[in-house]
Amino acid sequence: MIQDIETIDEFLAHRTADVEEAVRTAAATEIMPRFRQLAAHEIDEKTGPHDLVTDADRKAEEFLTEALVKLLPGSVVVGEEAVHANPATYEAIKGEAPVWIVDPVDGTRQFVHGDPGFCTLVALAHRGVLLASWTYAPARDQLAVAVRGKGALLDGEPLRAGSPAPGRDLEVATSHPDYTTDDQKRALLGLWTEGVGPRACGSAGLEYLAVARGELDATAFSWEAAWDHAAGLLLVEEAGGAHLTLTGEPFRITGGNTLPFTAARDAATARRVLGLLSGGA
Repeated sequence: MIQDIETIDEFLAHRTADVEEAVRTAAATEIMPRFRQLAAHEIDEKTGPHDLVTDADRKAEEFLTEALVKLLPGSVVVGEEAVHANPATYEAIKGEAPVWIVDPVDGTRQFVHGDPGFCTLVALAHRGVLLASWTYAPARDQLAVAVRGKGALLDGEPLRAGSPAPGRDLEVATSHPDYTTDDQKRALLGLWTEGVGPRACGSAGLEYLAVARGELDATAFSWEAAWDHAAGLLLVEEAGGAHLTLTGEPFRITGGNTLPFTAARDAATARRVLGLLSGGA
């Protein structure tokens, strides 16, 4: 069992390339051979027709679960598909063991439709603190890596979110109304105002990457599932961005957040979006 944060830091200093290899291999062996090749029997609904799971999701998560625990003995995995099968496994995020948070195919709907806008998300956390993340878009062969306090890279080049250009409308990716409560809908309506250009989000992981690259100004999301947010939140932070919930506090992967929340290119933009969300709430 990993007993202290120093041991995890040592792991991160020497083994991030091994995690990258595991992520790339999962995509190469379990995801990409099924891209635009899925048969009907390889696609299932979970909670409804817009919440899909495929054999690629299941097989990639199984591969990563085995590989990541082997790389870091004593760690545990919280994966989207395992939690769907047994919701109690989500509680490991609050535990004492280092936890890998895995979304094997973020943007399954896009994957099913043959759209390259999907990615594999892996984050490593300990006692509620995000330590490292990997965001891999295999159809685009783009890999973003963030390590707490060490910055963020995209294909080996530093990522800087920067700040929105003065006078330009903010581009904000938002939750789809179908996945929001009435109170959250009212909060999100605050974004429909002069100077803001809201649009529905695609893959959450790729939206976070767009913020970290300075291509998207902010997100406004209304759900907490850690596998959708953990990797991207650290990526945005390490690229110079910020994230805030409606209480003005950073998003907590352990849950209990006041929603919706925002992640943005810089702290000023996060506060601006938060003010709009608060005004609509």
